[in-house]
Amino acid sequence: MNAIWNNVKEGAIDFCHNFGWAWWLEIDTQNPSCTYYFGPFLTAREAQAAKTGYVEDLEQEGATEITATIKRCKPEKLTISTDLAEQSELPVKPAFSTQMWHFFRSKLSFQRFL
Repeated sequence: MNAIWNNVKEGAIDFCHNFGWAWWLEIDTQNPSCTYYFGPFLTAREAQAAKTGYVEDLEQEGATEITATIKRCKPEKLTISTDLAEQSELPVKPAFSTQMWHFFRSKLSFQRFL
């Protein structure tokens, strides 16, 4: 039953993220000068519960002047570094659209043999 709930929840998160309705944790640091996005989350409460762990991890890595904001958005990159020496940017790829592509591709390849 727990596995079913997790699948339903992941589907809901993917759906919300696809439309920009998912909740994200945006964390800004001054040293290094970066913006990090953690998520997506289905609710703001889930993002709030995860915030402490992400902030602690960044503190352990030496980040200073950390501010965290919970908001609905659809970030194009998970890490945005304004320090020229450290350009570490990862694009966000919506899982929902990838899953749909694989689903339709499998249906198309199956129909070729009919």
